[in-house]
Amino acid sequence: MTRTRRRLLPVLLALCALACLLPGGAGADEARVRVFDEVWEQVRARYYDPGLRGVDWPALGESLRPLAARARDEAEFYAVLRRLLGSLRDPHTRVFPPGEGADWRVQRFVSVGVSVRELGGELVVTGVAPDSEAERAGVRAGDAVSSVDGEPAAAVVARRLSEQPAADASAARLLAVTRLFDGPRDSAVTVTFRRDPEGRERVARLRRELFERAPELKVSRSGGVAVARFNIFTETVAVEFVRALRDEAKGARALVIDLRDNGGGETESMTDIASTLLPSGTPLGRFTGRDGRAVIEPRTRGLLLAAADVLVRFRGPVVVLTGPRTASAAEVFAASLKEAGRARVVGEATCGCVLGIRRRHTLADGGVLDISEMDYRTAGGARLEGAGVRPEEELAPTRQDLRRGRDRALERAVEIAKAEARRERG
Repeated sequence: MTRTRRRLLPVLLALCALACLLPGGAGADEARVRVFDEVWEQVRARYYDPGLRGVDWPALGESLRPLAARARDEAEFYAVLRRLLGSLRDPHTRVFPPGEGADWRVQRFVSVGVSVRELGGELVVTGVAPDSEAERAGVRAGDAVSSVDGEPAAAVVARRLSEQPAADASAARLLAVTRLFDGPRDSAVTVTFRRDPEGRERVARLRRELFERAPELKVSRSGGVAVARFNIFTETVAVEFVRALRDEAKGARALVIDLRDNGGGETESMTDIASTLLPSGTPLGRFTGRDGRAVIEPRTRGLLLAAADVLVRFRGPVVVLTGPRTASAAEVFAASLKEAGRARVVGEATCGCVLGIRRRHTLADGGVLDISEMDYRTAGGARLEGAGVRPEEELAPTRQDLRRGRDRALERAVEIAKAEARRERG
């Protein structure tokens, strides 16, 4: 998610009571209705698109408000809120229960420890969390998911899509796949996996646990090519990236930046990293508010905003790796380097999830609400929301690649980087 440091004075908004009146009820029911109304009104007043993407917001509020009132617990109530926000088909506009969204830098999520994506018409495991129940049950990358609690996996995805409009949108489908194993924390789910072509299956009973993923930067070398991989844009990551150029990547003839697992982050931190690769003053696009006026127009600079470290500029060839999970600030970064002719983009098309959040809103119950308040266009005028960044060379993994632990996209990126470095050396 893209962010800015601009601090705004708090605005007091009068909560708007919807037409549907709640019969009876008290205590927790009334408190949840107040929070529901708070979310509904904040989105109505602040969303970047005054037309709310064509959603009949009053009618939707009327239909979902009774469900919020009847919610049996916090999990069920927040499921109603997610259904409300899901109608916007915008992964940036989202809500977190109390305790889960306090620090946006550290991602907290309930999972069975298995990452899945669609490949060749199948739902395929792309990763398994270390020391998880799934790993101990023998689940491996490349396994296909056949069913979830006895329901065919494809049917689960279709049901997730039916819960929100525009099911054909790539971002909506990606979200539906990532929600394949959704359920309350500490509950169990039975998953059937298929590994070999003969169709033999294994069944695993997995518990939904709370996982955390902190910001992380890893730098490695492949011959004369430095490979940098990071999962989010933060001040700390920006500083570590600059220091890596000075230390681990010192002497590298070319650079590969792997953004395939990068979901975005701070605009200013993204600008710091872009400043190590582009001339000072290079425009990185513009963010506009609901009135169409520019709110933020980031440009590269000659000094780091995140720290007093001397800004190190990398002069060699750059290749950027992208994929369906590359989102928000990571898409802005990739698009800016591509438009400036500074980097080749390899891999798969990005998410197309590029809207801006100006400030977070803390709900009355301690939950956190993020609202997309800004739209974005590149310096060249391209709108990335719903479109994403297309790589110049597309290369997707296969089940066989995953089973063997082979990363052909990374191999190709390194190969291109080496070739570019040789060409520049003459």
